[in-house]
Order: sequence, then C-alpha cells, then structure tokens
Amino acid sequence: MTDTSLSACPIDPSRDDRKSAALAAERVHADPGARVIGNFAFGRAILRSSAMLQAGAGSDQKDVSGEFGSVFFLDGEAHKRRRTAIARYFTPKAINTRHRLVMEKTSDELIGRLRATGGGQLDELSYQLAVAVAAEIVGLTNSDQAGMAKRIQATLLGTRLRGMHPVVRFGAQAVTAVHALRFFRSDVLPAIKARRAERQDDVISHLIDEGYPDKAILIECMTYAVAGMVTTREFIVMAAWHLFDNEALRARFVAADETEQVAILEEILRLEPVAAMLHRRATEDADLEHGSAKKDELLAVNIRAANVDPESVGECPFAVDPDRAKRMRTVGSFMSFGDGSHRCPGAQVAMAETRVFLDRLFRLPELSLVRAPDMTWCDGLMSYELRGAMVSCSRD
Repeated sequence: MTDTSLSACPIDPSRDDRKSAALAAERVHADPGARVIGNFAFGRAILRSSAMLQAGAGSDQKDVSGEFGSVFFLDGEAHKRRRTAIARYFTPKAINTRHRLVMEKTSDELIGRLRATGGGQLDELSYQLAVAVAAEIVGLTNSDQAGMAKRIQATLLGTRLRGMHPVVRFGAQAVTAVHALRFFRSDVLPAIKARRAERQDDVISHLIDEGYPDKAILIECMTYAVAGMVTTREFIVMAAWHLFDNEALRARFVAADETEQVAILEEILRLEPVAAMLHRRATEDADLEHGSAKKDELLAVNIRAANVDPESVGECPFAVDPDRAKRMRTVGSFMSFGDGSHRCPGAQVAMAETRVFLDRLFRLPELSLVRAPDMTWCDGLMSYELRGAMVSCSRD
C-alpha cells in the first residue's frame, strides 16, 4: 500500500490537465475477447511475466517461427538475444556520444528556419527531427531525408486498415504495398548497398552481419519508423502544447537542468501516453503478484488507466506534477513506454530528442502558439494524432 505521506496531493485535487482523455475515452478499446486491466501493479506484473506472449497489433497472425521474424513480435530467448544485440544503439552512452549530435544539429536547423520565417507548423518540425534521429540510428542515411519522410508517411496508411470495409481494406492494402516498395527502393535498398560495401555503427549494418535478407531488413526499418518517428512526433507536439498552456510549467522547464526537464516531460507523457493499450496472451495459468490469468486468456493492459491509478501514482492523478516520480520514488513515465522485456528500447532517445528540441524552441523570443493542434485518433496505432499547431516568434 502506498504511504499516504508520499501520495498526498500538493495541488488542487480537482484539477485535470489531460488533453487527450476525452477523445481516448471514445476511441480506446481492447481486442475482442480481451480482459482489460487498468490497475498499474497488475498491469506491470503482466508485462513482466514470462508466462505472457505478445498479442494484439496483428501479432497473432505473424509467423515468428522463422529466423528473421521482427523483434517486435518475438518472445522468450529469441527476443532476449535480439534485444541484447541492438541495445547498444539506445544506451545513454550512445545518446550522449553520438545521437545527441544529430538531435542538436537538426534542432538548430529547424529553429533557425523558424526564426527566419517567423513561424511554422509544429508537427512538421517535430516529424523532421524524429525522422533525422531515427534514420541515424537505423542507418537510413543514403537518400533524400525530406523525400524519405514523405514516403514513410505514405506507408502509414497501413495503420488505418482496422475497421475498414473488406473491399476498401483490400484496396488500401494494395496502396500500402506500393508505398512500402517505394520506401524500399528509394531509401532502404541504397542504405543496404552502402553498408554491404562498408559497415557502419547502425541497425542495418548489424542486420546485414546477422544475415538478414533484404525483405526482413525492410520490415525492421518500417517497425523502427513507426516506433521511432511517428510516436515521437506526436509527443513533441503534445508536450509543447502543455508548456504553452501552463505558464508556470513553461517557466520551470526553461529554467531547469536536463534532469528536471526530463522529469517534466515524463510527467506530461504519463498523462498523455502515445500508446494506449498493450495486449498479452497467457501461455499457462499464472498467479501473479497482483492478480491471475488463465491459460490462453487475452489480457489488455490499459496504459492510460494504469498511469492514473492513484494506488501507484499518488493523489491528484490527473494533474501535471513534475515532482510526482521523485515523491513516489519511481520511474517518471510510469507505464508510457511499456514494461518488461518489450519495454520500448528507444524510450531514452525519445525523451532526449524531445528535450533538446523543446529547450531550444521555448527560448525563442516572443514565442507563442497561434493555433492549437487538431486532435484526431489512429485506431491502428491506438494513439492520438496532433496536426496543424502553428507557432510564431520574432524574426532574426
């Protein structure tokens, strides 16, 4: 049980700072037949249990018996080996010694353009940053980046197939396949050819060393594109929106050191997780620390509900409180990046690039949000999308 002295609310207990909650309440749903888990402790136990396999997101239809199945859909020792092999690309050392350079360089270029024009569209800026960082890590650096960003965006039609009429879905699948082929020919294949000639310190070089065929490399690149580019774009806009709307929080962010800035961002992400639901299927009857599951039972961990569970996050669960994690002595993002063996490997990268960009953005003179973003929902990714946010600042 949580110590009440730790969980005591330091702010207005009636405050609700969430921006995506109403839309999520309408659109978030579990896969058919799944038992929804909103309790943080039980959800975490499920995600950490070796008795649970990946489910949802089409994983039940994926063939992972082959040697080159996507790491996203693997479990057990095969998943552990693959995750261990790529972990070096996402460590704090890799971020500080290598990835930070592209984060800072790209952010400086984007902010420079913003100053030159006196304004810009925030989701376009955040997407360009996310593409640049993910491309560096994966190794997609042998083609025009602006063109690649558009080609990746086009492939995302595949995330909207859920709920379509079968006839419409068939056509959309065909269009998605065409876009994926364009991405492969224009971006992935040139990167593969360059790294077959000379290896580099990136994911594609590693996959080549592991003997992956080109098709399997394409699948991994598309997986990283969604995980590293698309979701980060949404969070950067969401975090900026919160800072624009909360003058005290914005002032604190600008005055803070890196550690405190990350704490602020993690607290915003706790309230506004980009991913809403994670599914697992029990391989056996499992008595976990905070609940139980039957063999073959499908469980849906509701991240949004778990992240506002007062038993684990303390009182005032709907308010942004940057001191929450320190007071509760826990990880600030709570379950926003998942947990267990499948916890998002790029969590620290996403936080670092968001912090670098927003730190520069909010130091611009006369910066203002002149148009709040339009918020829509992607059923395929089970996440919010933010488009059309316009910012302005004084010109150079």
